[in-house]
Amino acid sequence: MAYRYGNRNQIRLLPESMEDYVTPDDPVRAYDAFIEALDFRELGIILDSHQVGNSEYHPHAMLKLLVYGYSYGTRSSRKLERACHHNLSFIWLTSGLKPDHKTIAEFRRKNKEALANVLKQCARICIQLNLIEGNTLFVDGTKIRANAAIKNTWDKEKAQRALKHIDKRIKDILTQCDTVDETEEGSGSLVTMDKELKDQKILESKVKAILKELEEEKQKSLNTTDPECSRINSLQGSHAGFNLQSTVDEKEGLILSTDVVSENNDLNQFASQINQANQILGKKCKTAVADSGYASTEELEKIDQQGIKVIVPSQRQAKKGEPHEFAKERFTYDAKNDGYICPQGHKLTLSSTDKKNKAYRISDNKICLACPHYGICTKAKKGRTIARLLNEEVRQRLEAQYEEPQSQEIYKLRKEKAELPFGHIKHNLKVDSFLLRGLKGVRAEASILATCFDLVRMITLLGVPALIKELNAC
Repeated sequence: MAYRYGNRNQIRLLPESMEDYVTPDDPVRAYDAFIEALDFRELGIILDSHQVGNSEYHPHAMLKLLVYGYSYGTRSSRKLERACHHNLSFIWLTSGLKPDHKTIAEFRRKNKEALANVLKQCARICIQLNLIEGNTLFVDGTKIRANAAIKNTWDKEKAQRALKHIDKRIKDILTQCDTVDETEEGSGSLVTMDKELKDQKILESKVKAILKELEEEKQKSLNTTDPECSRINSLQGSHAGFNLQSTVDEKEGLILSTDVVSENNDLNQFASQINQANQILGKKCKTAVADSGYASTEELEKIDQQGIKVIVPSQRQAKKGEPHEFAKERFTYDAKNDGYICPQGHKLTLSSTDKKNKAYRISDNKICLACPHYGICTKAKKGRTIARLLNEEVRQRLEAQYEEPQSQEIYKLRKEKAELPFGHIKHNLKVDSFLLRGLKGVRAEASILATCFDLVRMITLLGVPALIKELNAC
């Protein structure tokens, strides 16, 4: 059996065309067509070939490089630089341009807001291609590490402990300076202690500044590397990170919008994420779906009032267990007298009201103390107390709405629609942390990552040649 051998020193009459580097149905051509279809002025990038100064790389080529690189898990500016020299698809995509890593990083840094708008235009293209209907939307969130260490996260307790330690160390140094032995060689020890004293005082001023900022901004914690990230609790433990929010359309599972917030949970996100997605759609969706992490009645009501069907289970419904014998659900609400009747027939009357809840308490604590179920129903010496939301009727109606058979069928789709994009981003693209810092930076990265997912789905659904044809017509 004969073998074929290559020859790097073979002289050719004519050089190969760069166009021959990739086949007509290579996915890189779809990425090229997508970037060419974007409106750069709407993104916020002004194209001016007559501007004064040194020539720079064309924004089209730089954005192609970022989007295509992110789509294949190449996010580092140094790795992108290397790909422009060695990877044929990157060489074809940039038409042979070879920006260095500093130029790539600078373009990404300077155009954070523009990059955050890429997904909006991608979603509108999907709407034009009838790949997004906007009838049913699924909202979900995931935690992603920040480009900052958890050890640089400070709270009031940590700052106060540090100040005590620094104060003690300063006193120790001053005492040593007063009692230093004159027989020590030279004055080296005094010089060393003076330098350490100065360092301790600088550190003290920094910690005091952190403590002051925590009190003024009323924050629980502050990371000195990335002040806009927060302490995130996930399956991997506690770390500095962000909460990535995504809104997905039901039809083809394409991402309609993303957002990144500094909150550790999703309770305050439902209304803002649905409204943001509806703004891109240019209309109101018919149904909005999320898991029990979004079960804030106040947030759900904001969407419900717009005539949108809300399918979100409460925490109780998510547990799928029967309420215990003396749970709130076992108490009967007396709407006429605005009170509750316990399973034993005793009355709980209104005791106080705040901005969100009403509190009901047993009329006489002796009733509870004498009850045979005391210690099971409640252990409070003042007797049983029940909290009722001011909009409790809304909560009950939304719970009943979730239990409807039609709602259950829609909710079953949530995992495959809302969680699939996060699986692609984290598993396939190997994204375990953001590269940029600050909310503007991470929102820009989230937009690119979501766009990458949508482009992969579009290629799968339409194929490369058909997608390029549609993009050229946009």
